[in-house]
Amino acid sequence: MPIVIALPLRLIPVAAAAALLSTSPAHADTGKLLLTGGVSSVEGAAGGGISPWAVIGSQATEGEVGVSAYASRANTRDYSLNAYGVAVGIHDRVELSVGRQDFNTGITGTGLGLPGLHLKQDIVGAKLRVAGDAVLDSDSLMPQIAVGVQFKRLQSSGLDGTLSALGAKRNGADVYGSATKLFLAQGILVNGTLRATKANQGGLLGFGATLGGADNGYELQPEISVAYLINSQLAVGFEYRAMPNKLQRAGQAAGLGDGLRADDWKDIFIAYAPSKNVSITAAYVDLGRIVPATTSGRKQTGVYLSAQIAF
Repeated sequence: MPIVIALPLRLIPVAAAAALLSTSPAHADTGKLLLTGGVSSVEGAAGGGISPWAVIGSQATEGEVGVSAYASRANTRDYSLNAYGVAVGIHDRVELSVGRQDFNTGITGTGLGLPGLHLKQDIVGAKLRVAGDAVLDSDSLMPQIAVGVQFKRLQSSGLDGTLSALGAKRNGADVYGSATKLFLAQGILVNGTLRATKANQGGLLGFGATLGGADNGYELQPEISVAYLINSQLAVGFEYRAMPNKLQRAGQAAGLGDGLRADDWKDIFIAYAPSKNVSITAAYVDLGRIVPATTSGRKQTGVYLSAQIAF
């Protein structure tokens, strides 16, 4: 969900917020402020739960290499998602990540005659910080800026025939740019991300569509995150991620009406960081409708929980 489908659900940001907003000094073995490496998104990149930020994951600073690992679970009314992976931060400049998503299709799989169907997606990402420093530039208007790419591959499953009939592919790539601005004195973090994508439900339902003349090109989708630091270990906030709706026209051509319509993702989160190496995030997520043809159009709301360890 991020379904967090995060939930598309990692789905959730919070610890990252707590991270970047903290003013406590780091231990002697790192030059970073407490938790400034953030958390892992549901797709593996450092940032919020459902959206990458311009931060570089792990506790590594310039001249250092660090690593982080995460595990996330999201449950909505009809679906569930497990996500896990690792990321490497290099000199606080480059981030490399690998993630796996396991989506339980629940009622939709049963409706398609495929009870117990799981959709598994592998994601390999890279991010480069190109300008600014979220902490060092916190007293100016300069944000930290990064660009990134995520290569996604949906594993073969019983849904292959359906995706092929709709003209959706099982491989795709997202390209994005992010700007993260930390207002340290006010305890507020704001992030904006612009993503070029063809992914349906983050890629869990393939990439693009051609049936019925559906739009199969890249679309630019905005993503916004805002976090408020209650204290040095606790943060709250929300995220919004716009999603492309490429399967709707293909679904109409297949006689499903709006049965494949997609909605935007949203979440409200709280993150707790008991130490600089550990963060725990919980969230309420709203992933909108996911294959409403088999769920009576119910919105996929639910909960998300994620834990990260970073060094």
